[in-house]
Amino acid sequence: MPTTRPRPAAARSRQRPAVRRRRRLALLLVLVVVVVGGWFGGRQLVSSVISPKCTITAAGMTETFDPEQTGNAALIAALAVKRQMPPRAATIALTTAFQESKIRNLRFGDRDSLGLFQQRPSQGWGTAEQILDPVHATNAFYDALQKYKGYETADITKIAQQVQKSGFPEAYRDHESQGRVLASTLTGHSPGGLTCRLDAVKGAAASPKRVAGDLAEQMGVTSVRAGAGSLTVTAPSTTAAWAVAQWAVARADAYGATKVTVGDRAWDRSSGDQGWSSGSDGTTVTIRLG
Repeated sequence: MPTTRPRPAAARSRQRPAVRRRRRLALLLVLVVVVVGGWFGGRQLVSSVISPKCTITAAGMTETFDPEQTGNAALIAALAVKRQMPPRAATIALTTAFQESKIRNLRFGDRDSLGLFQQRPSQGWGTAEQILDPVHATNAFYDALQKYKGYETADITKIAQQVQKSGFPEAYRDHESQGRVLASTLTGHSPGGLTCRLDAVKGAAASPKRVAGDLAEQMGVTSVRAGAGSLTVTAPSTTAAWAVAQWAVARADAYGATKVTVGDRAWDRSSGDQGWSSGSDGTTVTIRLG
């Protein structure tokens, strides 16, 4: 039986440094992986904690959006209120906008599609400039929606497809939950359902006159008293008051709003994720700017 001859001591001594170098290299690689992974993981964690976001809760469902999406959604819901359309109309419009653009006013799309609803100038929705105006685009959608009798109870996929003529009609159904949560909250039927965590106001806040003008254009609210750095709205009901208040919070990033109150309840920009304070509802809404 052959025997293994022992390696000379010199060979063993030459091998040991090479083994040690490989081990050190392996340890270094492991360390690099851990550090880099920890850095990226830490960035993701910090981003998820401090990034501006809006959380909407209604009917046992919770959805999260960024301030741009929430501000656009508030405009879409507000126009349904102004036109005295039922919350179901806002649900259909918001579901459609989420599917078409993720509720962003896009300047691009398939072929000549543009805007919140990816409407096409070539299909009669208006000029490119008009379609990129969220108020025009949303009113055009509601004009088309109202032509269909029974839209209030129709299947959302079928009615959205009737209006949009989409190449992916079944996709609307996937976003109905987002549409329902947004509509219920932004039309005032889920009081306190919206809260936003935002960065500190940068630059000058919008003037009370501008915010009052947008309220009139988007929601039809004219019972506004503007003061220095704030405005007060007297609403006809608590539902209407909450629609105004949550419109203001949803658009707080655009206007530089720092505090919104409804009766004794308040949303404070500096409170982060705390949401609305406890207290009794009312019909008077105050919006503080800057």
